[in-house]
Amino acid sequence: MKKYLLAHDLGTSGNKATLYSTEGELVKSCVHSYDMLVSNNNWVEQRPEDFWNAVCISTKELVQDIDVNDIAAISFSGQMMGCICVDKEGRALRNALIWADMRATKEEEMIRERISEEDFYHLTGHKISPSYGGQKLMWVKNNEPEIYENTYKMLNCKDYIILKLTGEFVTEYTDASSTNLLDLNKLEWSDRLLEVMGIDREKMPALLKSTDIAGTVTDEAAKACGLVSGIPVVCGGGDGVCAAVGTGCTKEGIAHSCMGTSSWISITTEKPIYDEEMRTFTWAHIVPGYVLPTGTMQCGGGSYSWFTKELCKYESLLGEQQGVSKYDLLEQEIGDSKPGANGLLFLPYLIGERSPRWNPKAKGAFIGLKMETEKKDMVRAVQEGVAFNLGVVMDVFKGKGVAIDDMIVIGGGAQSDAWLQILADVYNINIQKPNYLEEATSMGAAITAGVGVGVFENFDVIDKFLKIEETKTPNTDNQPVYSAMKPIFDEAYFALTGVFDKLSEFTK
Repeated sequence: MKKYLLAHDLGTSGNKATLYSTEGELVKSCVHSYDMLVSNNNWVEQRPEDFWNAVCISTKELVQDIDVNDIAAISFSGQMMGCICVDKEGRALRNALIWADMRATKEEEMIRERISEEDFYHLTGHKISPSYGGQKLMWVKNNEPEIYENTYKMLNCKDYIILKLTGEFVTEYTDASSTNLLDLNKLEWSDRLLEVMGIDREKMPALLKSTDIAGTVTDEAAKACGLVSGIPVVCGGGDGVCAAVGTGCTKEGIAHSCMGTSSWISITTEKPIYDEEMRTFTWAHIVPGYVLPTGTMQCGGGSYSWFTKELCKYESLLGEQQGVSKYDLLEQEIGDSKPGANGLLFLPYLIGERSPRWNPKAKGAFIGLKMETEKKDMVRAVQEGVAFNLGVVMDVFKGKGVAIDDMIVIGGGAQSDAWLQILADVYNINIQKPNYLEEATSMGAAITAGVGVGVFENFDVIDKFLKIEETKTPNTDNQPVYSAMKPIFDEAYFALTGVFDKLSEFTK
């Protein structure tokens, strides 16, 4: 029997390659970073060749001490909502437009002129927004017609790597649902949506299930990655959906949250959740028979990363001198600031916003600064602001009668005990911290690979991989403060929408 499952998690900052045993043990992992290219305020691109280079380098590092003939399968988790235009030879024709890119605002308005928001939402499970792959391909067609004309297929990040490994032009349902071109109920490309967006159907890749084998590693790819040819390559899924599998959200009513660069809350259900205000959306699920209602904000953990990078240089220097992480020092500061951050609010809209605001012109802001404000209040306000924003998503799910008592939280932000307690207090639920914080997405991909090649019977095998190490329960003393501040947070956002629009004129 084969011994290993190789998973790649192609994120925004880099590729995390992970080797698991078929018994659920994390054998080895490594990360290879790549750059994000930001311009014009909200244009965000990456180089497809950087994705491939990262996969090649990290794979070679992972397999140097094992017999590559013992790899049962390879699969992927990848950033969603992207657009990579490739020609018939599989060459990328331009940089990838990634999930954070919000340039397709004119295309968004064109769609609204051709289909009602409600019809679109019920067809796709998603709101009309410049975030999605289909709108990005519209932008390419309207602004770079030669590239569109030469595009053989539009792929997402992990699909591009599957192409490089196998020579096959495919995607699967989770990433397809991030294009806004998939009929969520029929799980097929929608003729109506293709017509609305003016996209040629033949430019869309073949649709497979997440557990389907897309192909096998070619001789050329094997040489580039330090593998052997013939290893099955299982499709895998988008990162948000792989994270659901990796946190055990594979059955009705189980919820999870990721506090990564972008941050989200998801829950597994049999039917989509349609919010009248369209604040949330629904992905296709990796697990057949289910969908994944979700709310994803653009800059959750990213807001905290920005703050600590730009405004916490003293803590970085002090941490180096003391031999501790700057984040450990910041944890102390957050603990010294009372819930409510001394009356300070932070709006975490540093790169516009997806769910729940759907406003590409939204901006970040501190509100309530005064002479008494200290840095400790600002640090706490950033974490609370992200929690308040995600709390809108929780309100939607609870308003639809979904009972959520516990939530597994992963991602870099889950390393902050203070933030986990804030989440428990704002959501009024138990927050669970698992044994793996950064590996859930790759773990979901590895499990999908195992199911795809028959190593695992079904997705219940997650119990072999995942263990809960800590639980934060709501603090009843803090809840009245957050219950009072949450409506003020919402009011502050809506009061500033006109200001955001005007400020956008100065950042073009």
